[in-house]
Amino acid sequence: MSDAALAPARVRAAGTGDVRALGQLLAHAFRDDPVHRWMLPAELDWALFSAGLFGAVCRESLRAGGAETTEAREGAALWFPPYPPPPSAWQRLGMSARDALALRGRMGEVGGQLARLARARPLEPHWYLAVLGTDPRRQRCGVGSALLSSVLARCDADRIPAYLESSKPSNVSFYERHGFCVVGEIAFEDGPTLWRMRREPRP
Repeated sequence: MSDAALAPARVRAAGTGDVRALGQLLAHAFRDDPVHRWMLPAELDWALFSAGLFGAVCRESLRAGGAETTEAREGAALWFPPYPPPPSAWQRLGMSARDALALRGRMGEVGGQLARLARARPLEPHWYLAVLGTDPRRQRCGVGSALLSSVLARCDADRIPAYLESSKPSNVSFYERHGFCVVGEIAFEDGPTLWRMRREPRP
């Protein structure tokens, strides 16, 4: 294994110049993800729209102050802090038009299931991890753990919980190693199951 593969990932805040590259990286990382492939099952739709959809989430997380990547853009963590600023009217209009184009006739179905996820989130202030993805070539090299570390340290310092939904059972143990616990499951209608996970602040 090369020295580059062994070197720890250096985490930094993402910027507007990272959005396009991170959208493409996350589309690559989530290519076999059950939830995202349920949303965009056709290969052509995935090729056309997935990077743009991930880029949109990246822009929203960046606007809220919670988007992080590494120096070499090996992965991304898209967080939303407690009380994030709401999107503007123009941003909401842009998201609706883009989602309608990508999802076509399934926008109501997908939107309904995503609304269920939103209603299940904790009511008290918390950091919400919307997306954590790593370049497949850098998986199991500590990139994901490095991307989690800075916000989880902030959660501990501020005594605020963290919350996420894991779309793969194989990822549950990874998050458990970082202090998350499964608090419930949500099964999409005619779709995949997600594991709701919460982490209490550590002393």
